[in-house]
Amino acid sequence: MTNTIYDKKPVDKLTFADDGMFQEVMRNPEICAELIERLLHLKVGHVEYPELEKAIKPFYTTKGVRLDVYLKDEDKIIDVELQCYPQEALGKRTRYYQSMIDMDSLMKGQDYPELKESYILFICKQDPFFIDEENKLSYGLPCYTFQNICKENAEVNLNDKSLTVIYNASAYEAEKDEKIKAFLHFISTNEPGKDDFTKRLSKLVEKIKDNENFRSDYAAMNLHDRDIRRAAIKEGAQQKTIEAAIEFYENGVSVEIIAKSLKMTTERVLEIVGEKAQKKA
Repeated sequence: MTNTIYDKKPVDKLTFADDGMFQEVMRNPEICAELIERLLHLKVGHVEYPELEKAIKPFYTTKGVRLDVYLKDEDKIIDVELQCYPQEALGKRTRYYQSMIDMDSLMKGQDYPELKESYILFICKQDPFFIDEENKLSYGLPCYTFQNICKENAEVNLNDKSLTVIYNASAYEAEKDEKIKAFLHFISTNEPGKDDFTKRLSKLVEKIKDNENFRSDYAAMNLHDRDIRRAAIKEGAQQKTIEAAIEFYENGVSVEIIAKSLKMTTERVLEIVGEKAQKKA
């Protein structure tokens, strides 16, 4: 799997599963708590307000993370991620998220027993696990649950109070829990069906689409993302031009011909190959 840049949808085409809309719907603490209770089978205490796109970067030199939805209550921390597209190294991604969450939650001077229970919940539209990745043959489970247990004896639990649950919406038909099945069906097809919760989600999505503040914020976010993509493409093109100039020069092409071929000034070519030109001289 490779990282791919996907164009943002127009606001009127957004579904609950789309970036931006998912976070906006999850601003509702009751909806957020109900979704977690349904998918993780645990009771969520009073949540004042879910943190959206929470950024964690403990040190300047470490890679930070930006979590979709981050909740805390009295005894637990829950990170909820929704992935519309395949993600590279999902297992290592969840491992790193877990480490950042732990580092963020344990204050200096606190002891390890004070770490709260930690849950990482991924909702994926496509199956992230393959028996044969080359032929796209997946395991086809609707849910994958990971917990640290002893390899030699499965009854021995590390008891680190961490759990990772990854749902595969594309396999909703195989899910036995009717409430989860209805939710996964909604994620996969955008059809709420007869389930009360998914109908409420669908209505909330349509209401948000008509909200002028959301439409304005979403448009601004799109422009920002587009600018970042354009800058990255431009930077990549410039790097390729530099590499081409060096390769031409190393193969004996004159500075003048390089400049003409790559539509650069001779001064710029000399700047790029300057050190090599001096060594040749």
